[in-house]
Amino acid sequence: MHIEKISEIIAHFIGLFEMTTDEMRLRTNYAEGAGPGADGPALPDQDAFTAAFSSDLQLKDYDPGIIYKSGSYEIEFGPARHFGRVFEESLEKLAAIAGKDIPLPHFGDPTDIVLTDEPELTVFAGPGSAISHVLQVNVLYDDDYLDMTDGVHPLRDTSFVIERLADFSTEAEIFTPFASLHRTDTYDGALKIAEDLESYIQNSKDSGPASPSSGDATHDFSTTAPKNDTVYVNGEETTDIPVLDDFLPDRGLAKLQEEPDDSSTSVEQTDPSGNSLDVTAGANLLVNVASVINTGVIASVTAVMGNYHQIDAISQAFVYSDNDEIASTLHSSGHSADDAGTVAKNIALFEHSTFEASSHADNDAVEPTFPNSWRVSVIDGGVSFVQWIEQYHFVTDNDTMTVTTSGSEATVLTGGNTSINFSSFFGMGMQYDLVIIGGNVLDINSITQISLLYDNDWVRAEDGVDPGADIQTGNNLLWNFASIHNVGTDSPFAAMPDYMAATQKAIEDRDPNMPEGLSFDVNFQGYAGLNVLYITGNLYDMTIIKQVSILGDSDDLTQAASTILENNPDATVTIDTGSNAVVNIAEIVDYDSFGQTTYLAGQLYSDAILIQGGLVEHDTTQPQPAGDRLANEVIAFLDNDDPAGGDCADGVINAGNDYSWSSAHPADVMQAMVA
Repeated sequence: MHIEKISEIIAHFIGLFEMTTDEMRLRTNYAEGAGPGADGPALPDQDAFTAAFSSDLQLKDYDPGIIYKSGSYEIEFGPARHFGRVFEESLEKLAAIAGKDIPLPHFGDPTDIVLTDEPELTVFAGPGSAISHVLQVNVLYDDDYLDMTDGVHPLRDTSFVIERLADFSTEAEIFTPFASLHRTDTYDGALKIAEDLESYIQNSKDSGPASPSSGDATHDFSTTAPKNDTVYVNGEETTDIPVLDDFLPDRGLAKLQEEPDDSSTSVEQTDPSGNSLDVTAGANLLVNVASVINTGVIASVTAVMGNYHQIDAISQAFVYSDNDEIASTLHSSGHSADDAGTVAKNIALFEHSTFEASSHADNDAVEPTFPNSWRVSVIDGGVSFVQWIEQYHFVTDNDTMTVTTSGSEATVLTGGNTSINFSSFFGMGMQYDLVIIGGNVLDINSITQISLLYDNDWVRAEDGVDPGADIQTGNNLLWNFASIHNVGTDSPFAAMPDYMAATQKAIEDRDPNMPEGLSFDVNFQGYAGLNVLYITGNLYDMTIIKQVSILGDSDDLTQAASTILENNPDATVTIDTGSNAVVNIAEIVDYDSFGQTTYLAGQLYSDAILIQGGLVEHDTTQPQPAGDRLANEVIAFLDNDDPAGGDCADGVINAGNDYSWSSAHPADVMQAMVA
C-alpha cells in the first residue's frame, strides 16, 4: 500500500524531474566547462548533498484534498466596500477637479478637497417681441365731364379744390398734434414719443390748448383728465354713444333686392316710358376702420423694478365747407327739396375695467394651498409689442355736367365711389402667473383722426328750364369715433415687497430654491406652482392709429332746356350732389394685467388727453374755365422746372416715412364723356 502511493507520487512528478534534468543538461552545454574535481574546493551549495545532510520534515502520505483559508478584509468604522469602486471614485474626483479648474497650491490630505454638486435653476426661453406696421392708402381721381346737349360748354379748372383741402389740412393740425409721430420699433424711439406726449400734456395743463386762427369753430375742446366710461361728443359729455346707422345718408345705391310679389297679378307694363332724369354726382363713401386687441403678456401679478409710463391720447378733427349755390329759378321751385345740412361728429370714449376671473368656487372647506415650486422663463434684453396703423383716403369727385331731359328715363351716376380701409389685429400672448420686468415700462395708446370735406356745389339753370326739380346738395356726414379701453389694475400700484427683489436675484443667480415670500403672497393662494417670466430689460407696449380721410366733391351742374319735349312740363328731375359720408372708426383694447396687483419700485407717470375740434369753412372760391391750362398730372410728367409758380397746386398726404402711395395712378376709364 505504501509502495503504491510512492509510485503514484513519482508518476505525478516524473515530468518535472525530466524537465529539471534537461535544464541542467542545457545549462552545462551552454557553459562548456567541466565540473569541479574531487580535489577541488567545495562549493557552498554542495553542502546539502553531503552524507551528513539530514531533514526533520515528517513524511506523510499524499492527501489530494485542498485546504484554503481566506485572509481578513474587514474595515472598522465603516461598511464593507469593494476596493475597485474606491479606485473608480478616485478617478471621477480627479476628472471633476480638472473640469472645474480648482487651483491646488499644494497636495495635502485628500480630505481637504470637498466637491459638492449643487443643482442649478433651469430657465426656459420666453416669448419674443411682436411688431407690426400697417400702411393703407387709397388714391382716387374721379373728376368727370358730361355734356348731354349739342352745345359747347367749356371745361372747368378744379385745381382750387385741392388747394383748399391742403389749407384745411393745415388748419386741422392745431387739433391733431400727434399726427406727426413717426413709426419706430426701438426703445429710444418709443421713449422719445413718450417724452413728447408727456411734454405736450404738461404744457396743456399749464397754459391750456391752442385755439384755431381761422374758420368757424363748431367746438374746440381739450381735457387732460378725461373721465372713464364717459362719452364725449363734440366736446360735450353724454351717456349714450350715437349710432352710425342713424346718421348715414341714404345714397340710393346698393339697395337690397325686394321680394317678388306672390300674387298672380300681372307685372307687365304697357304704358309708355316716363320722362325723367336722375343725376347723382355725390354719394361718395370713405371709411377707415382699425381695431387692435392686444394682450401682450397675460399675467395676474406684475412687478416693475423701474418706472411705469402710461399715456392715452385721442385727437379728432374735422374741417368742411358746404357752401352751395343754386340757381334762383330752381331754388325757388316748390318742387325743390329742403337743403339738409352737413352732420359732423367727433366721438371719443375712455374705458377702464379689471379682468373678471371665473366666479366658480369650491364649497368644500379645505386648508388654503400655496405654491412650493416654480418654472422660470427669461428674456435677455427688452421686449416690444408695437402695432402701428396708418390709413389714408384721398378722393376727388369734382364733376362738371350739362344735363337735360330726353323724353325717356335717364340715370346719370358720376359719383357713388366707395373707398374702404380695414385693419384688425388681435394679439394673444403667453400666460404667466408672475412677470418681473427689470427695467421700465412704456404703455402708450394714441388715436388720431382727421376728416376733411370740400362740397361746394353749383347748380345752374339755362333759360327756359322747367323749375320743377328736386335738388339735394347737402346731407353729408363726417364721423370720427375713437375708443381706448384699458384692462388692468383698478387700484393704485402697490409698493415693491422685499421678496420680489429676492426673487429677481434668485433668478439671476440661478438659485433653484423659490423664495419663501412667494409662498405666502395672497395673490398666489390656491396655486400649486408658479409660472414666472423675467424680462431683464425694458417693456414697451405701444399702439398708434392714425386715420386721415380727404374728400373733394365740388360739382358744377347746369340744367339745359330740353329741345325734344319743349311743351312737356311733367318731366321729373332729381339732382343729388351731396350725400357723402366720411367715416373714421378706431378702437384699442389693451390688456395690461389680468389680476388685481401690480408692484412698482420706481415712479408712475400716468397721463391722458382728449382733443376734439371742428371747423366750418364758408369758402367763396368761384370755379374758372380750364382754358388751355394743362392738368396737374400732365405738368408733373412734362415740366422739368420746379413747380413753384402761381399756377401750381400740390396735394400732399403725410404718410409718415413711406411715400409709396404717391406711385398710385387714377384708374377711371371714363374720365370725360360727351353725348
